[in-house]
Amino acid sequence: MQKDHAMFHIKEFYRARLSKINGYWLITIGFVVFTFTTGDSNLYKRYTYDEKIRSLEREIKHYKDEIEVNSRKLKDLHTNKEGLERFAREEYFMKKPDEDVYIIK
Repeated sequence: MQKDHAMFHIKEFYRARLSKINGYWLITIGFVVFTFTTGDSNLYKRYTYDEKIRSLEREIKHYKDEIEVNSRKLKDLHTNKEGLERFAREEYFMKKPDEDVYIIK
């Protein structure tokens, strides 16, 4: 009796909801869902790969900007004697023979 009652509910659910859906559409939707959620090219992996690419592109831009700034500094050191002297004093604590240097931390 209980088995017949359950079967009745299943048939009623099918008649009310699933019978209106075309079988071809159901298979097509199932195939699309399966394709986008499994395998090496699923949507989650594509999103993570795209995010990684964007992150690496930002990093490339940062380092290109840093290279440009350092190239300008290097050119300045090669052409400007005062700039070279200032750099040596600031970075390597060099001094002239008649000077005293105090390092404050």
